[in-house]
Amino acid sequence: PPPASVGRVPGPPDGGWGWVVVFGAFISIGFAYAFPKGVAIFFKEIQDFFGTSYSEIAWVSSIMLATTYGAGPISSILVNRYGSRPVVILGGLLCGIGMVSAAFCTSILQLYICVGFITGFGLALNLQPSVIIIGKYFLKRRPIANGLAMAGSPVMLCTLAPLNQFLFDNFGWRGSFLILGAILLNCCVAGALFRPIGAATAPVKTQAIEEGKDALKEEVTKDAMEMSSPMNITMETKTEEEGGKGCCEKVNQYLDFSLFKHRGFLIYLIGNVLMFLGFFAPIVFLAPYAKHIGIDEYSAAFLLSILAIVDMIARPTTGIIANSKWVRPRIQYFFSFSIAFNGACHLLCPLASGYTGLVVYSIFFGLAFGMVCAMLFETLMDLVGAARFTSAVGLVTIAECCTILLGPPIGGTLIDTFGDYKYMFIKCGAVMVLAGTFLFIMNYYNYRMLAKEEKERRAKEEDPKSVRTENEGRNNWNKETAQDGPELEPLREEREGLKKEVNGT
Repeated sequence: PPPASVGRVPGPPDGGWGWVVVFGAFISIGFAYAFPKGVAIFFKEIQDFFGTSYSEIAWVSSIMLATTYGAGPISSILVNRYGSRPVVILGGLLCGIGMVSAAFCTSILQLYICVGFITGFGLALNLQPSVIIIGKYFLKRRPIANGLAMAGSPVMLCTLAPLNQFLFDNFGWRGSFLILGAILLNCCVAGALFRPIGAATAPVKTQAIEEGKDALKEEVTKDAMEMSSPMNITMETKTEEEGGKGCCEKVNQYLDFSLFKHRGFLIYLIGNVLMFLGFFAPIVFLAPYAKHIGIDEYSAAFLLSILAIVDMIARPTTGIIANSKWVRPRIQYFFSFSIAFNGACHLLCPLASGYTGLVVYSIFFGLAFGMVCAMLFETLMDLVGAARFTSAVGLVTIAECCTILLGPPIGGTLIDTFGDYKYMFIKCGAVMVLAGTFLFIMNYYNYRMLAKEEKERRAKEEDPKSVRTENEGRNNWNKETAQDGPELEPLREEREGLKKEVNGT
């Protein structure tokens, strides 16, 4: 037999080229998260250009975000089939094509298709592979690597907010979309950095063993064809049954639907679906809200930059805290607190009066937003493990896309109905506080159940009675077999004869 190390998939290196991969993920994740928020700078002008309402223009970001999350399973399947590098490069091309096409749109519906669906799908092909490949390159330092990669979102948002305002003042929204399409092509460069781990060719010894196995399979097949016709019929029936199961097995190979039986995964899924109902709407409407109360365009855009700067510091800091020996064993509690803290910021936002109040709100919002985003995928991997993480990300994102799609339009409807932004902030804050409370209570229950199950398992392993019972049963079976020896002697002789006949064949 070959040595145990031959052909084994290498473990996560926790460094080396992994930091280059983190830089590539920093770029692609940054565009995936920040771009839908940065485009909100153009909403007021596009709304006036097409004569639409707040809720209608909010659908642009909603469709883009929902497509980014809803296409998660497709992205996961493509990553499992082709790897992270080609998927991210394809996503960068789609982002560029979508934004360049949007520059020539003549209706809001065309913007939904170009910016919402095409660019959103390109961003989905950037987000999932970037998160997945970090889990392959890191294990011990994974929370820190995730925190650094997630910091790409605030850095990009901090850059895009004033850049978009500058582009609009000099080139209009159509010229700005052309330039942004060219900028998004940098995602292709980020994807080129995602070198597959363990991509070297198999050793010569392993290839020789595989060739020997194939030759042996061919010989066994030829021998099986020479057997009697009833046996052939049986084998054909088994082959048909295996073929019928093949479709389900192929689907489950890429998306592990058994995760819906995983208690921790279901708790995470329900809490996140509820959270995303109020997660993105405040960012989408922050700049329009500032313009609505009379603040100039550059100052309104600077609020997003303040939020992004605080977010930029909060994400890696949160990753370091989450990786500490005090927090990591109970990281789900930290995640629940971050969501509730985020909601509390939105509930207090209507108390802010003037530009100074909005600056204070942006600082606390950036801190809370960075805490949630830094742990969003780390907590999921903590629950399901690295082996099932790819499928888990795909299933979670497609479930979350519904509330992501509805969040900003519901906020826009509240603004159109009451003519005031405070009801939108109150709705988002209440929903997120509820989601954080739910996750805290259910994670406490999950930790208690896991501890109880682990205690029962250890007690079963250490119980000498169960081991003794198994040994006694095995001994009794051997004794009975020895006592029945003379009666079973003809059957034994017949079996030996059949063995010799098969070996001869």
